[in-house]
Amino acid sequence: MSNKHEIEEDLYRAQSRLDDLCKQEGQENTGTQTVTIQPKYGEEMKSLREECSQLRIILEAMEASED
Repeated sequence: MSNKHEIEEDLYRAQSRLDDLCKQEGQENTGTQTVTIQPKYGEEMKSLREECSQLRIILEAMEASED
């Protein structure tokens, strides 16, 4: 089992990658100021969302067990 610091680093890495992909998929159309979403990274984003969710659950459980 990883320690809390390693899990926090993994969560930060996954969330940063997810944020980058979201920015790449959402491109502003300067003429109309709308955002067009192009689903290029759907599977990777889904996987990263699941990973982030699981890591948050693990961190919450670790924090609860410390109390």
